[in-house]
Amino acid sequence: MAEEKKNQDKTQQDVNQLLAVRREKLAALQEAGSDPFQITKYEVTHHTDEIRTGFDALAYEPPKDEEGKAQTVPIFEIPEEKIVSLAGRMMFKRVMGKASFANLRDKNGDMQIYVTRNDIGDEAYAAFKKFDVGDILGVKGFVFKTKTGEISVHAKEVTLLSKSLQILPEKFHGLTDTDMRYRQRYVDLIMNPEVKRTFIKRSQILKEIRNFLDGRGFMEVETPMLVSNAGGAAARPFETHFNALDEDLKLRISLELYLKRLIVGGLERVYEIGRVFRNEGVDTRHNPEFTLMELYQAYTDYYGMMELTESMYRYLAEKVCGTTEITYNGIAIDFGKPFERITMTECVKKYAGVDFDEVADDEQAKRIADEHHIEYEAHHKKGNILNLFFEEYCEKELVQPTFVMDHPIEISPLTKKKPEDPAKVERFELFINGWEMCNAYSELNDPIDQRERFAAQDANAAAGDEEAEHTDEDFLNALSIGMPPTGGIGYGIDRLVMILTDSAAIRDVLLFPTMRSLGSENADK
Repeated sequence: MAEEKKNQDKTQQDVNQLLAVRREKLAALQEAGSDPFQITKYEVTHHTDEIRTGFDALAYEPPKDEEGKAQTVPIFEIPEEKIVSLAGRMMFKRVMGKASFANLRDKNGDMQIYVTRNDIGDEAYAAFKKFDVGDILGVKGFVFKTKTGEISVHAKEVTLLSKSLQILPEKFHGLTDTDMRYRQRYVDLIMNPEVKRTFIKRSQILKEIRNFLDGRGFMEVETPMLVSNAGGAAARPFETHFNALDEDLKLRISLELYLKRLIVGGLERVYEIGRVFRNEGVDTRHNPEFTLMELYQAYTDYYGMMELTESMYRYLAEKVCGTTEITYNGIAIDFGKPFERITMTECVKKYAGVDFDEVADDEQAKRIADEHHIEYEAHHKKGNILNLFFEEYCEKELVQPTFVMDHPIEISPLTKKKPEDPAKVERFELFINGWEMCNAYSELNDPIDQRERFAAQDANAAAGDEEAEHTDEDFLNALSIGMPPTGGIGYGIDRLVMILTDSAAIRDVLLFPTMRSLGSENADK
């Protein structure tokens, strides 16, 4: 133990010494009037991928002398269309006397840079040799291929644009500590190109969702995050206090109730992509703040939402992944085939062997739950227990895209009843890889029925259910003015990104996931 502590202290001393050297280099630059932090801009003409794809047009071969050696050509003598200017972080440097190689990384990839004393001059080359891995450089020169065939940039000018005063992780192992990766995502993005690709793909997914919905005539809107009544989902909200009004408010848990007000107002197709906040635990699929998309379409029902969802998932797979058959965690998932449709009752009968259509009442449902060791709460009814069976026996079986339909009314306070079976509602959830991916309804537009449902939720809240909804009088007033038949759906964007990027945990697709503060007790948990 003592030896380990000694080694740790020695390592920290070495690091401190290296950090001090970087500060000294910066001070020397500033004293010489070459403070990189005074540079305000740098003209970039090409990124690394553009240089590779445009190599044939960009490549330049300097004239040779009588001995067949390439001559050093001043930059002003090189054709302008052959000169490239790029900028990025230096990830590697190898100095070999009068010539050096470096690796420059920009937003699109890496590029080898060849730097010689003859080309940039004695003073500039001496300065370059003092640059550190992690420094941000601007390089201007021409494109060529090395003897090994690697496309590179032959530097004619090198400019230090920003001095790195911290040390990047060791290059061969990168940043591998998971906790540190999430806390210092900026370092994670530098050291792990695959992480950057994931977030580029996330941005593309959001862009394509908007393109898809735009093609169907939807309008993107924004609704409040601070609300007096956090409704639209079964979740415990975060609470805060608004000093100016001396009023307690909540962070929204859903987008639903305000978007449906807009349907009442005549905006027939609306959607919002935004953060919602739920005061719940953290695991591989849950983060207390996450991105939700909800959309509402007048004059359709939950079957219309199924068609839209299936079409959108297929569209996204093709646009983002280039194929409708993707792989997640080694398992092929096919978005090209028609999605399976099954009712919740049929699903429980299939995987648990219990037909809840034959269960007479709440008491019989509880007896069956006892027999199957399914835990429930005293206030639970038959529909709640059906849902508990579904969660225990069915979810893990639903790997391929599956619409689970016709939920019990007890767990669906905002959904229209099925006319032929008032104990069930016109609702579905899409499951992929055993995960709930979205939740959709034929929206309840009867204000009298909605008030009764809210009253039942109020009773649950009074009985201690922290996730129960509460009566929203303004929303009831909107329904009283009149809402057309409407289909609505909510999509968890983060889980969708996980599936399309083959990411194991929700934290892998959130740039800055929620974590315990470093200064707090048990910060490493």
